[in-house]
Amino acid sequence: MPVATKAARLRSLELWRRAQEALAGGVSSAFRARAVPHPLYFQGGSGARLTDVDGYTYIDYTLAWGLLILGHAHPAVEQAVAEQLHQGWIYGAQHEREIRVAEKLVELIPCADQVCFSNTGTEAVQVAFRIARAFTGRSRILRFEGHYHGWLEPTPDTLILPWNDVAAVERTVAEYGREIAAVITEPILCNGGCILPAPAYLEALREITSRHGIVLVFDEVITGFRVALGGAQQRYGVIPDLATFGKAVAAGFPLSVIAGRREIMDTVASGKVMHGGSFNGNPVVLAAAEATLQELSRDDGVCLKRAAAYGARLRQGLAAAAGRQGVPLTIRGVETVFRISFGDEGPVTDERGLTAPPAGRLGAFLAAALDAGLYLLPDGRWYISSVHGEQELEETLAAAEQALAVVAQG
Repeated sequence: MPVATKAARLRSLELWRRAQEALAGGVSSAFRARAVPHPLYFQGGSGARLTDVDGYTYIDYTLAWGLLILGHAHPAVEQAVAEQLHQGWIYGAQHEREIRVAEKLVELIPCADQVCFSNTGTEAVQVAFRIARAFTGRSRILRFEGHYHGWLEPTPDTLILPWNDVAAVERTVAEYGREIAAVITEPILCNGGCILPAPAYLEALREITSRHGIVLVFDEVITGFRVALGGAQQRYGVIPDLATFGKAVAAGFPLSVIAGRREIMDTVASGKVMHGGSFNGNPVVLAAAEATLQELSRDDGVCLKRAAAYGARLRQGLAAAAGRQGVPLTIRGVETVFRISFGDEGPVTDERGLTAPPAGRLGAFLAAALDAGLYLLPDGRWYISSVHGEQELEETLAAAEQALAVVAQG
């Protein structure tokens, strides 16, 4: 594996400086500016590896912030997209693949009697809110601290509570229950540290919302088609009324999904909720989604099980390496998405913390890991794809131990 150094990434640094002149913030998503030592620029990816414009190749654990569940340039997705491009890339009208993909999603997602399509996770969440409000005739949304549901600002009628605190939910619903349209949660807090739900917490949310006629929404933009074929709702056996999906569903193409119970989704079918969008149901994007879902569900989901097994071995190897180096390391999450922390990062209390460069031991680890050939997210999150294999695991653990040795040296 080629080893890059900060001084060697001259082309990336040149492009980064140039970008800041014409592109607001220098990046197209604010989170990308947090990269250590600066945002890198890439010229290609294949399988589990990504090559930058300076010619260095890295094992990729960012996977485009979790989108690339099948890795880079998966041949099945590439072929499906290429074939569709020859037939046209948008119609602004219906096509049969819309139906096939919708039917497959209904088959895989436990809460789904029907689905509708949009393009981003942010859009999907807003559609879910609109549906919940129309169905209940109420306006308030209850959400939780640290949970990311897109980049739109919360409205004044939003209630925000600590997560994993059933008593807080009970108290708030007792006071505002007749005004609350929906409770929304990431079933696994992937954006806020890869924290798992407390035992029986999701079950409690399900019982409380059912008792008060509130729509329970799972934001599965990250967990969907990653922690199980049917998402976290399948993994935990707790079925929400609505769920939003994105990222992995089309292996990197811009697709999001709102799935839910028929009587709730009828608000869209009846026209009570207007759901529009020129790009919704795009045939190229749905070609990618159809190929992705076929690959993920093949042989009873073997490729996702393989990714989970890889992730479990990687977590064990990282913990062992940290022990050998005498570095305090905490790993939270599940097999295909987890986060590492070193105990000195401090809490993220506002959006400035989300966009600030990582510091302390995490910053040192990320810089050393990059030099050793690992491309990681700036918050310490790791994503695993179905194409990470034995060679990647061996190289990753060697590179991680090298980076942990740097951390140990202070």
